[in-house]
Amino acid sequence: MNFFTDSLLSALTLMRDFDPELVEIVGVSLKVSLSSTLLAACLGIPLGFAVGIREFPGKRTVVTLLNTLLALPTVVIALFVYSFISRRGILGALDLLYTPKAIIIGQVLLILPVVATFTLSAISRIDARYRQTAMTLGATRFQTALVILREARFGIMAAVVAAFGRVISEIGISMMLGGNARGFTRTMTTAMALEYDKGEFVLAVALGLVLMSISLLVNVILNLFQGRGRN
Repeated sequence: MNFFTDSLLSALTLMRDFDPELVEIVGVSLKVSLSSTLLAACLGIPLGFAVGIREFPGKRTVVTLLNTLLALPTVVIALFVYSFISRRGILGALDLLYTPKAIIIGQVLLILPVVATFTLSAISRIDARYRQTAMTLGATRFQTALVILREARFGIMAAVVAAFGRVISEIGISMMLGGNARGFTRTMTTAMALEYDKGEFVLAVALGLVLMSISLLVNVILNLFQGRGRN
């Protein structure tokens, strides 16, 4: 019990003093996670919107594929990306392995199905009368799409927030593609794993508290968007 209490108090002290190493690791995590979330949003929202608003042959297959990708293990994605960016891969000349860019690529592949599927779900819940009314009033297809996008905005925002919550706590991709280099690719989760291996728990506990605080904030924002979406 004393060990836990001492570690917790020391961790709180690190947080209170804004320990440089703690701040550096949190900064790398936020930078990588926000970048991957932004890229996934730029790709996933149009994809989910297009699948949700259009009827085409094979739509059910695409939806099933997106739902299946939601459960894809991070280690599989990491191995897939590694095979392309390693020295023997077709993108090996770009020297992406063990860089933040490699982590971002892997994380984008991880959360792209999350953003697309949640966006698709938000679009599907929009009453078809919105589209019919807009077209009856003479709106073009682009203007009709904007009307639907506006009505689904809270659901789409919830998709982006959920994706960020997924990557900020991810470890497999960060470890395998980033390499856990201090001040460069070391994220909160990989640093916690490293500190655990070293038997040093103070920094790991402090990072865990920061990660839990961010996760709590993400969930509060997510519930806020979902509540507005239902209203």
